[in-house]
Amino acid sequence: MASFISIVVALVIGIVVWKFVLGAAGNFDAEGHPKNGNILGMMYKGGFIVPILIAILITIITFSIERFMTITRASGAGNAAAFVRSVKSMLAGNQLDDAIAACDKQQGSLANVVRAGVDKLKNIQGDGSMDKETKVAAVQKELEEATSLELPMLSKNLVVISTCATIATLWGLIGTVIGMIRSFAALSQAGAPDTTALATGISEALINTALGIISSVIGIIMYNIFSSKIDSLTYSMDEAGFSIVQSVSAGK
Repeated sequence: MASFISIVVALVIGIVVWKFVLGAAGNFDAEGHPKNGNILGMMYKGGFIVPILIAILITIITFSIERFMTITRASGAGNAAAFVRSVKSMLAGNQLDDAIAACDKQQGSLANVVRAGVDKLKNIQGDGSMDKETKVAAVQKELEEATSLELPMLSKNLVVISTCATIATLWGLIGTVIGMIRSFAALSQAGAPDTTALATGISEALINTALGIISSVIGIIMYNIFSSKIDSLTYSMDEAGFSIVQSVSAGK
């Protein structure tokens, strides 16, 4: 619901920007044509496709900021790689309380997963009723459950960014086709071609293409950046989890 509301708000903003900023009277001459070199007026002439493209761009930027903040919090207060190395060293020395304290200090999704595993390890460490294989299975299950709770939060809304990146290109192409149709319609008129209609059609085609490509490029770049960061966090979780399991297997 929050994602849907954000998209609707972005669409409203796109319409307002197109109507009152790009379509401001100061951007056009007395005949209603964009003033020479006025980019805003040229963008307005891109037609009804433009506010939707603006909304897509705003949506990509909004969700990119949201994902950046969420993934940054998930990484914790310090360097994730250094945290994993520190935890592995503590586990090797059977310093479980120190590892838990490090998790509380680091915070974030990575620390939550590691803390769940260390807590489980600490609880079953002195349990003589469980053999080593049972202890390993119990710790692995705890790590898997903790990971399954954290990963959906990391990947949430990435599908919105990827979808917008794809739609932006396609929607821009629709605007391009419409603009070219208008341009050829102006050329097909009997007598002298309507140069104004021709220029307007070409302007609409180019503006829509440019906005679509810009939005798509930003969306693809941000999606790949966030996917890479999530993969890095997932690898760190797996690495720390493997160290915890190894501690159980070693009987520490």
